[in-house]
Amino acid sequence: MTSVHEDRPVPPTRQDDVAAAGSELIGGPVGRWARLGSSPLTPVRVVALVMIGMFALGMVQKLPCYNWAWFQGASSQYTHACYSDIPHLFVGRGFSEGLLPYFDRLSGDMDFLEYPVFTGLFMEVASWFTPSGGTIQYREQIYWLVNCGMLMVCAVVIAVCVARTHRRRPWDGLLVALAPAFALTATINWDLFAIALTAAGMLMWSRGRSLMFGILIGLATAAKLYPVLLLGPLLVLCLRAGKWREFGAALLGTAGSWLLVNLPVMLAAPEGWKKFYSFSQEREVDFGSFWLIITQSTGVSLRHEQVNTYAIVLMVLACAGIAWLTFTAPRRPRFAQLAFLVVAAFILTNKVYSPQYVLWLIPLAALALPRWRHFLVWQACEVMYFLGIWMYLAYTTSGDKHQGLPTDGYHLAILLHLVGTLYLCAVIVRDILLPDRDTVRRDGSDDPSGGVLDRAPDVFALGRAAAPSRGEAQLVQGPRVQWGMRQGGATAAD
Repeated sequence: MTSVHEDRPVPPTRQDDVAAAGSELIGGPVGRWARLGSSPLTPVRVVALVMIGMFALGMVQKLPCYNWAWFQGASSQYTHACYSDIPHLFVGRGFSEGLLPYFDRLSGDMDFLEYPVFTGLFMEVASWFTPSGGTIQYREQIYWLVNCGMLMVCAVVIAVCVARTHRRRPWDGLLVALAPAFALTATINWDLFAIALTAAGMLMWSRGRSLMFGILIGLATAAKLYPVLLLGPLLVLCLRAGKWREFGAALLGTAGSWLLVNLPVMLAAPEGWKKFYSFSQEREVDFGSFWLIITQSTGVSLRHEQVNTYAIVLMVLACAGIAWLTFTAPRRPRFAQLAFLVVAAFILTNKVYSPQYVLWLIPLAALALPRWRHFLVWQACEVMYFLGIWMYLAYTTSGDKHQGLPTDGYHLAILLHLVGTLYLCAVIVRDILLPDRDTVRRDGSDDPSGGVLDRAPDVFALGRAAAPSRGEAQLVQGPRVQWGMRQGGATAAD
């Protein structure tokens, strides 16, 4: 059974003090007698328009580089904080010469394109719309603009999918659209393509379309590795809810679509295909990770084999902790909450943190913790890191001038990123342990992004589940197996 108010959107100004204060810029919080839905500017349309505007502002922020800094030495693009991989890799990965990714060998240190196959296709398609004549600077500018147009479509897809995933909370999409770190990092690399597929997959799961979710996650994994991590939270949630058939469909769809994209290149150009995976394994400790702080502060050199092992162990321990949290929580956690925690654990333990990796977490954060105060605290930390890495690179490339941020200052920027992400993780864990504090569940909702998991009874849990919160009196209960000490010391099955 569903709530009688399920078809009515939740105005964020009635639940969030920061949203209410911010709404004063456009006339104040929504009134008690407001006719919601009567305007042609629906929440989803507003979110899409805001995303387009913010994406455009992010492009404007890159203008110094677009006009001259990309082409006049490394230091300038760092001091203006407008660096992007896109124009540099147009030449550096052979797209300017018409080379075919994975099949044609590159000159220089990189023998093949070091990106997953679906991202390589995205890059190649953009090159088709880039003129073959004119100066190389002009062609790099056009290639960046073409990619920006394609990435803007991805950005709008992400914001709209987030707005539609929680049916009653479309305004949560504004967290994505207005995120400052989103605008600043959207055009650094091609991550938005994989994120758009992941956001669309989560929308499909929220609608109960398990196979389509898997297909989209498989395609996203063919563009970037991290989306496959979402299968872990889904596994433990489906175990607690007994939804094996749905998880099987998701797993089948993921494997099938990933193979569909990768298998042709894997068979026809195996050496080029495996470059992404070998590059990821052999990459040394790099920018943004706590491993870099350790190596630079102590002078201890860590081989990439050591860091790979340590990172895997830490990631396994984090995932084990998340699984334990899932089974022992008084109520089954929401899918978005666990998805954020798992991806955040991967980012925190990884040996590199590029500034655009924050994009992976922004849609998940909007779904997991739609609270402006927490979200903006985290975003402030990420913006400081965004500025910190470019100022550090400016310092290391400016020669004797030493313009920018020295090593100790950069370490502080890394710590801000780490602390900000851990802060958001801690608040999400608190909401899982104290479900009445969860903003999404305040109106009696269970898991709006959970699809078949939404309002499904538990069949397996460790410990004692909480009683249904207010608004859930009509929730259908089923058999539940619980292991642990109940009141009186007995272990029993409900």
